Amino acid sequence: MENGRAERSPAEFGAVAPQIAATHSAIASQQNWSHPEGLKRAFYYFRTAAGILTHINKNFLHAPSTDLSKDAVKLLVDIMIAQAHEVFYEKCRDEQKASALIAKVAAQTAALYTALYDSVKEFQGKKIFDHNWVTLLSIKAKYLTSLSQYYRAITDTAANKHGDALKAVKEAHSLTSSSFTPYFVVTTIPTLPSDAGTALMELTKAHLALCTEKRNEAQRDNDLIYNAVLPAEATLPQIDKAAVATPIPIQEVYGTPDVQKTIGPDLFVKLIPLSVHEAASVYSEEKAKIVRAEVEKADIADNEYRAALDSLGVKEGLGRYRAMVEGIVTSSDIVPREVRGWQTEIREGEKDDNVEEMLRSLDRLKENVQNELEIIGRDLEIESRDCEANRLKYEQWTQVPSSGLTKGFRQDLKAHLAALGAASNSDRQARGMWEGVREDVAILLDGDRLEAVFLEEAQGTGRKKSLLDMEDTGETDWQEREKICGYVAEIEERMGRLNKIGRERKETLKDLKEKVQSDDVSHLLLLNRRNSSVEPSLFSTELEKFKPFQARIASTIQYQQIAIQEIASFWKALKDLVGKGAGARKWEEKEKRKTQLVKRFAREREGWTEVKSGVGKGLQFYRDLTDLTGNLRRSVKSFVTSRASECDGLVSKLETERRFSSSTQISSPPPPRPAPPPSGSRYASPPPHPGQGYSASRPPPPPPPPNQQYSSSPYGSPSPYPPPPPQNYQQQQQPAYQQQPYQGYQAPPSQQQQPQYQYHQQQPQQPPPPPQRQGSISGLPPPPPPASCQQQYGSQGGQWR
Repeated sequence: MENGRAERSPAEFGAVAPQIAATHSAIASQQNWSHPEGLKRAFYYFRTAAGILTHINKNFLHAPSTDLSKDAVKLLVDIMIAQAHEVFYEKCRDEQKASALIAKVAAQTAALYTALYDSVKEFQGKKIFDHNWVTLLSIKAKYLTSLSQYYRAITDTAANKHGDALKAVKEAHSLTSSSFTPYFVVTTIPTLPSDAGTALMELTKAHLALCTEKRNEAQRDNDLIYNAVLPAEATLPQIDKAAVATPIPIQEVYGTPDVQKTIGPDLFVKLIPLSVHEAASVYSEEKAKIVRAEVEKADIADNEYRAALDSLGVKEGLGRYRAMVEGIVTSSDIVPREVRGWQTEIREGEKDDNVEEMLRSLDRLKENVQNELEIIGRDLEIESRDCEANRLKYEQWTQVPSSGLTKGFRQDLKAHLAALGAASNSDRQARGMWEGVREDVAILLDGDRLEAVFLEEAQGTGRKKSLLDMEDTGETDWQEREKICGYVAEIEERMGRLNKIGRERKETLKDLKEKVQSDDVSHLLLLNRRNSSVEPSLFSTELEKFKPFQARIASTIQYQQIAIQEIASFWKALKDLVGKGAGARKWEEKEKRKTQLVKRFAREREGWTEVKSGVGKGLQFYRDLTDLTGNLRRSVKSFVTSRASECDGLVSKLETERRFSSSTQISSPPPPRPAPPPSGSRYASPPPHPGQGYSASRPPPPPPPPNQQYSSSPYGSPSPYPPPPPQNYQQQQQPAYQQQPYQGYQAPPSQQQQPQYQYHQQQPQQPPPPPQRQGSISGLPPPPPPASCQQQYGSQGGQWR
């Protein structure tokens, strides 16, 4: 602020500063004094206004006008401070502070207003202040003096100084009465609100009523109770004053971050000539060249460092050599991380679905499906055999053969059996593969066994040794181990040194960039703007400040090259030593065995995954096949039941006809003998009807007895002729089941593809007339059945296939 003031004329400063002080005073007066935040803000802005006016008074040695004279500005400062004290008094009263503190603050405020009243009289004649301002200051001085006496009386009453309290309250009443001026009007003062006079009058009237009540109460109590002697006014001690408000300097007002952010920096400071800007651009380019060159050097050095270590293979090989001399196989780290991952995977998989349990479930499902299919085939064979047996037993048997009706059932049965056979092959392959991997899977599930296997494979024996398999009893092995340890330690130390060098180079480069960014020579160029020949020497001088950073970066590059050369030398010596030692060869062999063991467990893990996946597919296949087999069994059962009912009805009908025919043949004469056939005929007599060659007294030959292991359908319930089977049975294609391992579990035929076997009611046929009696020789055996019947059904009613 001081520098800015020196660059401006006093008239400009004198025109702006009083306006700022007046603005702060207006902000303070417009606050809500009934609210704590408003009181705090008013107290602050009254003090800042006083600070700005104090700054004006100190920096204007010769006032440009009468209203900016030292005495006038000093009077304004006192008015701001008096109002700040009044605000503080309001705050203490609202917060109900101690009456002694309120009395002190009110006394200080009254003293300030009294001094202002005495000073303002001098400026009234100079037409600087209106006469109403003089009256206002007088009222305020008496009013606040009365308030201080009032709170003093309260304090004395609390201290049992009833005489002093009564004297103080009387003084307060007297001052309030004298301050009450009903003729005070402020409507003509433009700087005060229109209701200022009315508000002030109401305040004095309210305080007068309070003082009157307090005086009467104190007088009554003193007359009746205390009888204290009232001291003289001159003997009353003065009330202590408390100065609580001082001006805030202008530097503090504008030095806060919030204010600086609001007003911003000085605009005129940045006004620089164009020639200076051009010269500054040239200087900035020189700095940029330095930064680019150092960044390029640092990048090249980093690339050389990485390329050197990669070409030597230090990072990968150093850990290997360190393990050769320090690694002990008792640690759980002997098991590779990938094998640990497989172990976790198999444990989680076996926890949810155990392969052994899945295989047992697979066997149960397969056995159930196989039993169902056997029952279906047996039911169909029994039904077909019973039908054909009845056809041989009864000449007029009209039941349709089962071959056409059960064609769809038998095709489905054959398809399910083929699918079951293909699935069984896949089951055997899955079980064989599981038998091959089960032992290693058990090892993977057991962490201790897994570590023991790797430990034994790494050592070659059951006891624990060093990874080098070096015995401490061998002096040569011990010396070799000590040399390897020494080389490893030297290489690690050099690598740590390289890391430190790289970090130091990065930090130096960062400091160089910050220094270049903050460097500014505009003020020097501004001073020498009229002498252009000085710029080269000025630039070279200013650029010298970056030399230390460049030197530090160059030294890091040099130290890095030395460290890389030392690492290369130690690494070559280490490889030569290890290549000639027996320990390294043993290490190579053990690493090879460990790698083979990892590959073995990888294969077993893949086999476990394949077995688990295949068995899961097999379980789903058998579940589907179980559903289809159940549907087929229900359809076959319904078919067999219907055929049995039809067979029972037909047998009952034929037996009734046979009994009726026998009784008719006994009562009727034999029919005449037919004429002989013409000569040359193949038969001596015409071929008899299938039902005419039997004697009424001799039944047809019985069919062969059925196999006792099957149970035939029940008979005995008479019924009409059964309906014929529908003619719309369609032949199903047998689905192809692949038989590749773990791919053989194909979905069996869907239930929607099963034929629907329905039976429709048919009108019963009229029974044929009873057979006529032939004129054959008594005692001759009946003729054989027709050849067509023998060719179709067989002579003994064999099973239908």
